[in-house]
Amino acid sequence: MKLHSLPAIKGSTHRHKRLGCGRGSGHGKTSGRGHKGMKARSGGGVRTGFEGGQMPLYRKLPHRGFRNINRVEFAIVNLSSIEKVGGTEVDRDALVKAGFLRRTATLIKVLGQGEITRSVTVSAHKFSASAKARIEAAGGKVVELKAEAHTEAEKADEPAKAEEAGN
Repeated sequence: MKLHSLPAIKGSTHRHKRLGCGRGSGHGKTSGRGHKGMKARSGGGVRTGFEGGQMPLYRKLPHRGFRNINRVEFAIVNLSSIEKVGGTEVDRDALVKAGFLRRTATLIKVLGQGEITRSVTVSAHKFSASAKARIEAAGGKVVELKAEAHTEAEKADEPAKAEEAGN
C-alpha cells in the first residue's frame, strides 16, 4: 500500500472558511481573527522561540565558540587509500569511484598515513610533507592542483590581483 492509494476517510476533508464575506456568513468583520492584538494584524504572530516575554531558552543557554566563515574544508585521503585505488593516475574522480571520497568533496588533501609501494601520479590540492616524500620515494609523481577562491572576500580580491599581475 502506498500513500497515494489510501482512500480519503469520510469527514476528513472540509470546505475552507470563506472569510470576509459579511456578517451573515459568520466570518465577517474581523474574519475569525478576534479583536486587535498581534495575531489580528497582517504579518503578525509570535516568532519561533518566543515565550510570552519570559527570557527564552536560547538566551538562557551558554553560547560557546564561533564558526569561522573563512574556513576552507579539505577532504582527507591517506596513502593507504591511494594504495587500494587501481591505475597509475589517482585523482578526484578515481577516489570518488573507489568510494574514498564523496561526490560533494571539492578540495582534497593527501596525508602520509599508511604505505605506498607502487609508482602513481597523485593529483590533489594539498599534500602533507610526509605524503609527498613517500609518493616520490616510491617513484610516483605529485601534482598540486590550484584551489579556487571559496570565500566572498577572496572572490572580491581576484580581479584586483589579476590587474596587478597584468601591470
